[in-house]
Amino acid sequence: MAAYQQQSNQNRFSVQLSANLVVKSFLAGSFSGTCSTLLFQPLDLVKTRIQQVRGSPSMIREFKKIIVSEKVIGLWHGVRPSLIRTVPGVGVYFSCMHTVKTTLYSSTPTPTQSLMVGAMSRTLAGCIMIPVTVVKIRCEAGSMEYKGIVNALKSIKGAEGVRGLTKGLMPTLFRDVPFSGMYLMFYEKLKVHCNNLTPYQNINNFCSGIGAGVLGSLFTQPADVVKTRLQLTPGAKTLAVIKDIARGEGPAGFLRGMVPRTLRRTLMAALAWTVYERAVKNMGLK
Repeated sequence: MAAYQQQSNQNRFSVQLSANLVVKSFLAGSFSGTCSTLLFQPLDLVKTRIQQVRGSPSMIREFKKIIVSEKVIGLWHGVRPSLIRTVPGVGVYFSCMHTVKTTLYSSTPTPTQSLMVGAMSRTLAGCIMIPVTVVKIRCEAGSMEYKGIVNALKSIKGAEGVRGLTKGLMPTLFRDVPFSGMYLMFYEKLKVHCNNLTPYQNINNFCSGIGAGVLGSLFTQPADVVKTRLQLTPGAKTLAVIKDIARGEGPAGFLRGMVPRTLRRTLMAALAWTVYERAVKNMGLK
């Protein structure tokens, strides 16, 4: 009886400890997401503005246009839905990633395992946060005005139904899942090499994040363009949007906004991982 009670207490402690680690990884991820979103929202805004029009608008020209018409504060247009989407979204991603890594792999995951962990974690986070992503894109584009996040969600649901709240889910997953999988794979690999070169952990994490972000962004840019156009056009179909871009703009159309997106995603991911690694270390997560 005493042995059974001891085993029961150990199991209960194990569950509580596991839950505590998940909460800590969620908080660390959310904190890192907050910092990176506030810093790099202007790049996300410019990327969305470039992708919604045809022609050849440059990043610098779009920055000037926004500052002239909306002042400097206009560069953070859409930051509220970005925060509401990114902060819990990054928290879900990191907590899911930590849970999968520690549950399935007792040692450092292989590149293939890292690819799978990143993909699984991003799939969950992307599905949960897609309604807010739709609101974020429309706010950044300036094509629709809402009185708040809740009002926006209600308006979209009323006008377009539940399907409107999940518009662009598939291209979002086609963009984010490969990006996150490849990012984690490249990040873990580059971090090993960087750690062999210098003893400065924060610098190593940041440089690894830069390299992983560039590689991941280049592979997933076409899906990002399709996602943005789809979410800005009520009633549009994915295949129709792809055909429209191909006919009207050619292959170059699928790379529209690549520079600001690559800069944002690379710097944002590098900062997020650096802050996350430091946060979990301070929390005693590792």
